Amino acid sequence: MRMSTWIRQHLAALRALLVLTAITGIVYPVAVFAVAQLPGLHDNADGSLIERDGKLVGSSLIGQSFTDADGKAMVQYFQSRPSAAGDGYDPLATAASNLGPEDIVDTAARTSLLTTVCTRSKEVGDREGVDGARQFCTKDGVGAVLSVIGPRDADGDVSRPVQVVSVNELCPARPFLATFRGVTVECAQEGEDYSVGRIIPVLGDAPAEAAVPADAVTASGSGLDPHISPAYAAIQVERVAKARGLTGDQVRDLVAAHTAGRTLGFLGEPRVNVVELNLALDERFPVRG
Repeated sequence: MRMSTWIRQHLAALRALLVLTAITGIVYPVAVFAVAQLPGLHDNADGSLIERDGKLVGSSLIGQSFTDADGKAMVQYFQSRPSAAGDGYDPLATAASNLGPEDIVDTAARTSLLTTVCTRSKEVGDREGVDGARQFCTKDGVGAVLSVIGPRDADGDVSRPVQVVSVNELCPARPFLATFRGVTVECAQEGEDYSVGRIIPVLGDAPAEAAVPADAVTASGSGLDPHISPAYAAIQVERVAKARGLTGDQVRDLVAAHTAGRTLGFLGEPRVNVVELNLALDERFPVRG
């Protein structure tokens, strides 16, 4: 290859590098930034930040926990859905728990997803004055799961168990079920491994449609979702109204004002922004000390 050809090729490559660097490294970022400053786009581009009296109080895109120093729900506020992001709604630890529906047995190291859901459902039910019962949960708010121990048939079933243990109820707890297939159900001994038995979740007699909505007991995939369902907001209305000395209708009107419908009319579900709703409550109906 002649020197002149080599030089022309490298000069062409250099020109392409400079042009693409200018376009992708300068022109494009500046153009995107400029468009983001247009009216109607500016707030979203800056993170949908919320300020009150010149002070940054949050973002409409990131949820917050409305609890006291001991982690207890503050009765004058609507409660957000649970969060698995760090200690709750930590943007630096955004994540889900990665636990699935088969995580039903508690261990010494970790509470199962089932028991976590059952416990939350009971707590929400007690707080909001509704039935916190849930399928596959005991009355005390733990996973209703049995280990049925004994010889198995060809299908893996234990038709004649020799021992039945409620694996998530540690002794001296009284098991949620007295007998199973004619065998007395025992409480679990701490540190014992009951995986030798067939693990059976028990449906129970709770209604198929629980009074406590699913978003009240499960975290979002990001752990940062600022929204709850209208159903979860609805069961909190009377508690918030009582704490603030309001009527239920006053609070319901404010909830309706902060409820968004499906995106484009068909994507997702209706939702209530808890952060914005609680800020509006403080602005319109501050708690009197």
